[in-house]
Amino acid sequence: MPADGVGAAPSGAAPSPAADQVARLADKYFIKTKETVGRFGDTRVTYAVFMRRPVICTPRLAVGWLEEMARARGVEFDIRLTHPEGAWVGAGEPLMMLSGPLYHLVDLETIYLQKLGPACVAAYNAYQMCVDLPNVDFMAMDARHCAGAEMADMMAYAASVGSAAARRDVGARGFVGNANDATAHHFGRERGMGTMPHALIGYAGSTVRAAEMYHEAFPDEAMTVLVDYFGQEVTDSLAVCRRFPEMAAEGRLAFRLDTHGGRYLEGLDLNSSYAVLDRHAQRSIRGYRTDTELRHLVGTGVSAAAIWHLRERLDEAGFGAARIVASSGFNPGKCKAMAIAEVPVDVIGTGSYLPETWTETYATSDIVSYGGKPSVKVGREFLLRYLDH
Repeated sequence: MPADGVGAAPSGAAPSPAADQVARLADKYFIKTKETVGRFGDTRVTYAVFMRRPVICTPRLAVGWLEEMARARGVEFDIRLTHPEGAWVGAGEPLMMLSGPLYHLVDLETIYLQKLGPACVAAYNAYQMCVDLPNVDFMAMDARHCAGAEMADMMAYAASVGSAAARRDVGARGFVGNANDATAHHFGRERGMGTMPHALIGYAGSTVRAAEMYHEAFPDEAMTVLVDYFGQEVTDSLAVCRRFPEMAAEGRLAFRLDTHGGRYLEGLDLNSSYAVLDRHAQRSIRGYRTDTELRHLVGTGVSAAAIWHLRERLDEAGFGAARIVASSGFNPGKCKAMAIAEVPVDVIGTGSYLPETWTETYATSDIVSYGGKPSVKVGREFLLRYLDH
């Protein structure tokens, strides 16, 4: 049984892939090893499952699937987590020790590693983002960047684990929801969150008209209005506030900046971006910054200066309670730059906690014991010490 209360997927969820699909999806050498073991006799083995970079332990999907496979095969696997869910795990340090009959474990490796590695790295990234901006609500908007529904479920789960760890460690607000219904349960919700895409603005013909249409369709909801479609982020934000002053005053009106990197937000250029930060966050531009940090601070798109600029203009017009939502490329590095500039952002919508370097997500599983006798390939002897833990 897994340690620390980590269990299978939510009740009612079918294991994916099903037991009868394993032979088709597993690496062929595992299938041939299974056939060989079946011919020459089974033995009990112990695997050490680890990664080559620091991660956040995010094992529930892998563990849940292993438990389903054990039930389907009428055997028992001893799954011992070396760290609880949400804990930091160092490079090369096992996340779990997995014991059972070699015949029933060997062909499962391909799939449980797929369910483990990417989730652990995504959780690590989500954790870093939430720690750097502890007073910001995050929204997981990764689904359309995922390679199918299974990956989307894995990434939403990862965001929830990283977020919970940041909440535990620094009191961060973290990820409060996501963009679709299918994975909302990972955030304690029944439904996804979101209001309008660019398509609705284009359909309506103006930002104000899109807001009116949305409000008529969903009169009881707070409203987040996307304001970059026409390149008039400030003008359109103020126009919507004037159209819905009560909602603005009640803090039920927000503006989402999603300006692409090919231009500056309305009213800004490089010099004025520096001036904005000089007024509000001098420390962010007075020290040495890398080119990437400078792009996040004073460059095109949704920069720190852009967020500060919109906040200035809303406040000057008397709409201090209107909120700001930022999206567009908010990965750990960009969030760190935003923290340096102390940006007045209320919500960040991001799918960029998804691993950027996919090779970092590769989990590895090595057998370290055959029939109770320690044995591992040369160079991995360091794993043997975990047999006694």
